[in-house]
Amino acid sequence: MADETSGANGEVKFSGGCLCGAVRYESTMDPVAGGHCHCLDCRKSSGTGHCSHVVLPKPALTVTGQTTAFDKQTDSGNVVTRHFCPTCGSPVYSVNSGFADVIFPRASSLDDPDVFTPQMIVYTKRAPAWDHMDGSLPAFDEMPPPEAMPAEM
Repeated sequence: MADETSGANGEVKFSGGCLCGAVRYESTMDPVAGGHCHCLDCRKSSGTGHCSHVVLPKPALTVTGQTTAFDKQTDSGNVVTRHFCPTCGSPVYSVNSGFADVIFPRASSLDDPDVFTPQMIVYTKRAPAWDHMDGSLPAFDEMPPPEAMPAEM
C-alpha cells in the first residue's frame, strides 16, 4: 500500500507484521475503527472463534515483504482478499471489495496489541458459545447497516 496521504510528516503511528518477520507494515495514522468478526471465514482463517480487525484508509499503510493472497466471496457477494506470509503462514491484513478505500490489518499482527480498540462485533449469530466477547460493545447478527458503520468506511 502506498504512503501517499499519510499523517503529519509521515510519522509512524503503529506497526506490525508476521511471526517470522518477512512481512512488515507501518501505519501513518491511528486506527479509524476496530472490530471483532465471527463469520465462518474469519473463524477459519484465524484458527479460533473470531478475527479482530483494525480499520484504516489504504494509503495510511505501507507493507514491506511479499504476501500470498487468498480470495473468498462473502455472503453479500463482496470478495475478501486475505494476505498472509508465505513463509510462516501468519495472517497479516485483508481487503474487502465492498470497502474499496479501506484496509484491515489483523489485530493479532500488531507489534503493540493495545493499538487495537474494538468498537463492534459482527456475525454474532455465528459465534461459538465458548468465545465470549465484551457485552458492552454494539453487536450485530450479521454485517451492520451502513449507518452503524464507522463513517471512515
